Amino acid sequence: MLHKIAFVLLIVGGLNWGLYAFDYDLGKWLPESLMNVVYILVGLSALYKVFSYKSMCKECSGNM
Repeated sequence: MLHKIAFVLLIVGGLNWGLYAFDYDLGKWLPESLMNVVYILVGLSALYKVFSYKSMCKECSGNM
């Protein structure tokens, strides 16, 4: 379950960065305190994925 939540948060963060390149920020629609929480969760999701990648990657573990 944590894997799926982290994946969704990384998608949200990636889309926000992509939209920000075109001067459109999803964060402007939410209160600043809530956006800070979202940014922290996206960052923690990235760390989780970095440190758990090798154990979850089918190609890395040879279980293809």
